[in-house]
Amino acid sequence: MIRADLNDEVVESAMGSVAAPQTPKPEATKPREFVFLLCPMFSMIAFASAIEPLRVANRMARKPLYAWRLVSETGDPVECSNGTTVMVDGPIEDVNRDSSLVVCTGFGLDRAASKPVLTWLRKQARRGARVGALCTGAHVLAKAGLLDGKRCTIHWENHAAFGEDFPEAKLSKLLYVVDDGVFTCAGGTSSADMMLHLIADEHGADLGSLVADCLIHTPMRSDNDEQRLSVPARIGVRHPKLVQVIQMMERSTEDPVSPSDLAEAVNMSTRQLERLFRRYLNRSPKRYYMELRLDKARSLLLQTDMSVINVALACGFTSPSHFSKCYRAHFDRTPYRERGAPANTGSSKMRGPDPGTGTVKVGGGPRAAAGR
Repeated sequence: MIRADLNDEVVESAMGSVAAPQTPKPEATKPREFVFLLCPMFSMIAFASAIEPLRVANRMARKPLYAWRLVSETGDPVECSNGTTVMVDGPIEDVNRDSSLVVCTGFGLDRAASKPVLTWLRKQARRGARVGALCTGAHVLAKAGLLDGKRCTIHWENHAAFGEDFPEAKLSKLLYVVDDGVFTCAGGTSSADMMLHLIADEHGADLGSLVADCLIHTPMRSDNDEQRLSVPARIGVRHPKLVQVIQMMERSTEDPVSPSDLAEAVNMSTRQLERLFRRYLNRSPKRYYMELRLDKARSLLLQTDMSVINVALACGFTSPSHFSKCYRAHFDRTPYRERGAPANTGSSKMRGPDPGTGTVKVGGGPRAAAGR
């Protein structure tokens, strides 16, 4: 299942450039096992970014520090969000008490959080297994009650919906969070950062850095880094007052702040603020604020079971009819029709084995690619 197939000279050369760990940690008597639960429409990039650091850690250490296997609810192959079908090693079953379970999801959270999966997760956590999640997998952990009172994170697109559904979880916007043995990340390449953190925590920072170098994943991002680009980077403008106002808008989508109050907060007149937005963003502050709130509304409509009225209230609209009118003007469809919009999927053609993780088979027809 695990190969140490790196040329000895290459490993020795790499290890020779790394200083000895300042505080060596005792070696485990057996490899730590990671059990990846692949759920329908899981994110391939998040999964691959999580499993590859384990493989590279074994190669760099020249011994099996980690073992892994893939499971699905029934033991059947699982299709991910890009259309790739991945074979697994078996169905969900009891794992060793020192194993780590990793929930891999993407789209299709209702199918992922099935009753058998939730029951399995709760049971393994009670038996002592560590639990973690990639991308939107925190939703499944939260639904199982495993994130109550714990710090966690989820992909930023799902942040608003998660906050509404699971107020008992301490949600952050960080790349990854490790809290009392529970680990979650935002998906994408943040999976690699989280796994590098876990490797470094268990076997020393030097090995973690070496694995990052081998993966060309430098610099390593920490658990203090946020998921999204800063406001200046996203809008391409570094005007401090404009950035401050946009940050205020993003924090206050449920209770919108008036243009006059926004202007006063940055010591400007309403007219000056209007000119500032039109100069840099080619729209009024009111229009920009409305688009922020409508984008949040769309996210809630697509990712939660909240009623349209409650979505409107969560996005600062006191009148459902006004919300519907604004939504249709912006997205060219009503909020009710948005609920019925199909999600995009994707597929391609490829075949090839991946030693140690199972066979990968890709099939399907020409569909528009989507997924994280």
